[in-house]
Amino acid sequence: MANAITIFRMAASVVLLFWPVFSPAFYVFYIAAGLSDMLDGFVARKTNTDSGFGAKLDTIADYVFVIVCLIKLLPVIRIPILLYVWTGSIALIKVVNVISGFAVQKTFMAVHSAMNKATGVLLFLLPLTIPALPLKYFAIVVCAAATFAVIQEGHLIRTGELTGKQLTH
Repeated sequence: MANAITIFRMAASVVLLFWPVFSPAFYVFYIAAGLSDMLDGFVARKTNTDSGFGAKLDTIADYVFVIVCLIKLLPVIRIPILLYVWTGSIALIKVVNVISGFAVQKTFMAVHSAMNKATGVLLFLLPLTIPALPLKYFAIVVCAAATFAVIQEGHLIRTGELTGKQLTH
């Protein structure tokens, strides 16, 4: 059941490609994809069906959703250069964390810390705020949370303070 929800997220993400950004249909599929991201892990834990395959499928679905959103949103929103630089810096730290994780744990890993999850929620909310709030204001909040999350993630990886629930190989 949880994997079916994850596959639904991938399908809803792809459907977003066919609707104009900020249209009612775009929002319906965007919200459905986002809610399914929260639901699949919950269902897997409650039904005791969580698995390594499901965790990897979830990560792939997350990437599909993010890539589709970037394809749709980047051409229609004006992003200040500071946010590009800040986002690029966060991405660079994330790459360093992945490399560090491989060096320390001898495997590629994704860290599911509370701060990473909070950043994900804020990032999910960002497109919903664009019609009502200038991008730069809410984006600063998202970037600040993401900065803290990647720094914390690096610390957890390098010190080995990760719990099984925070880690996906």
